[in-house]
Amino acid sequence: MKTLPFIKMHGLGNDYVFVDCFLPQTAALMAKTDLSALARRISDRHCGVGSDGLVLILPAQEADARMRMFNADGSEAQMCGNAIRCVAKYLYESGLCNKSRLFVDTLAGIRILSLHVNDGHVDQVTVNMGVPSIKPDVLTPNTDPLGFMAVNMGNPHAVFFRDTVITSEQLGKEGERIGTHPHFPEGTNVEFVCVRNDKELDLRVWERGTGETQACGTGACAAVAAAIKLGKMQRSVTVHLPGGDLLIQWEANDKPVFMTGSATEVFRGEYRL
Repeated sequence: MKTLPFIKMHGLGNDYVFVDCFLPQTAALMAKTDLSALARRISDRHCGVGSDGLVLILPAQEADARMRMFNADGSEAQMCGNAIRCVAKYLYESGLCNKSRLFVDTLAGIRILSLHVNDGHVDQVTVNMGVPSIKPDVLTPNTDPLGFMAVNMGNPHAVFFRDTVITSEQLGKEGERIGTHPHFPEGTNVEFVCVRNDKELDLRVWERGTGETQACGTGACAAVAAAIKLGKMQRSVTVHLPGGDLLIQWEANDKPVFMTGSATEVFRGEYRL
């Protein structure tokens, strides 16, 4: 029986199973594997390892590494802010890339990561998330128009503002209803934002292909960008998520958004294919 070595890591509770495809045998095994089906099996929290998805860490020609990320439902995503911080941590601590500034290729383009290293360990990672694309939009479920900010961070987001923090039950219902609405042919991530003050906000996210997660890096960037665009926030914002806090900084509308947060390794193991 073939076994697949893996690393379980998370960014603020947004957890993934990572596979090191710098290893020739592992790369060859993954080349013969249905990755969507594997993502569904390995992400199952009852019969698999349990995660929000599967991430492959691969060699790249024009970057230090390449990241491929699959959601728990098997769909491939363009980008994941929490996962890419974990990729940087693994690359550095495993000795694959012994430098504090890394370039990682994704389906959303190459991202630049600055590592905050303490005694040989990566505690925090700052990611250049690119320049957001923002526009107001209106969703019409049934007959009532529902306004939101459409933000693209390399992947799509629908950002809604509320006066109170949404409950998990409401998030599950509203997130799925909006995220799978025909208005979004390819689906969308859905963010519900509650502004505390001009430097802090609370965020709950329903992620396309996964559902509610403990944190979402691209979602945090989208929420802050939308809030700044509407004049609700200053340029440096702490985003409070169920899994912890992210620092999001956006110097100017034509500049990239920077995200800083932690990355944590949980355990390593082998998965029987």
